[in-house]
Amino acid sequence: MEPRNLTAISEFLLLGFSEESAFQPLIFGLFLSMYLITVFGNLLIILAISSDSHLHMPMYFFLANLSFVDICFTSTTIPKMLWNIQTQSKVITYEDCITQMYFFLLFAGLDNYILTVMAYDRFLAICHPLHYTVSMNPRLCGLLVLVSWIMSVLHSLLQTSVVLRLSFCTDLEIPHFFCEIKQVVQLACSDTFLNDMVMYFGAGLLGGGPLAGILYSYSKIVSSICGISSAQGKYKAFSTCASHLSVVFLFYCTSLGVYLSSTATQSSYSGATASVMYPVVTPMLNPFIYSLRNRDIKRALKKSFGKETMKGPIALGQLHLMAELKA
Repeated sequence: MEPRNLTAISEFLLLGFSEESAFQPLIFGLFLSMYLITVFGNLLIILAISSDSHLHMPMYFFLANLSFVDICFTSTTIPKMLWNIQTQSKVITYEDCITQMYFFLLFAGLDNYILTVMAYDRFLAICHPLHYTVSMNPRLCGLLVLVSWIMSVLHSLLQTSVVLRLSFCTDLEIPHFFCEIKQVVQLACSDTFLNDMVMYFGAGLLGGGPLAGILYSYSKIVSSICGISSAQGKYKAFSTCASHLSVVFLFYCTSLGVYLSSTATQSSYSGATASVMYPVVTPMLNPFIYSLRNRDIKRALKKSFGKETMKGPIALGQLHLMAELKA
């Protein structure tokens, strides 16, 4: 096929999950429910943290940022997919596709970096409790989030800018429910060597670096927990990390599962179904993980809805843990 000039491209077609019209109402209802649960669940986390002064701590500051990013992450893909199902259209304009790709990469990178920052916060709280309140001050917390944003913006700009140089053939069907960068690059008729190199670089920057930081932080945390003499102290120390560790495990396992499934299967619909996990399912489950496993969040939510009157700081568990670690 003859490649067309990039400026002549006006739209792509998102094939989604299935061409069977009978399944479209079911898919619409399922993803609308998941989207609403994600948005309201993460908004509740943000509300609980912002409305209770006892939760104005570094750990919960980063959690509120993670919840905000998860809302944005899901909102880059699901509303467009729901609109296409409702209007029975598969079209996405070229400009909208590039924009969606940019914001998807941006918030995926932010998710990764904020999870790493949260691991660093737990490392300081458990391994260096004497210096925690001084080291993890509001200025450092803001700086860590700012650097995460800058890194993610630069990475997203780099990835999308090299896509803009590509020329495409007449086949503009994307076997996905959103403009996933790998699928878009595969449609190009021009040379994609630079794009492949940039994607590999991005995978190392967003995957290898943060994951190495998380693994290092938790190796030190496990070592410190093993040094605690009492079983109760070990349990308290582990309980402050359990929710974050669950989210990290879910995020990286689903991302790895999507990658393996995309290389193993030849079915475009199977690949699209597998890729639902980390941009949709993981942000939806995060509020449940943090609210069910974290007594501070549960108490703050009850207080927000007037079901419980707080008589003292709700972060007493963390303060008791830090006192025990100092001892």
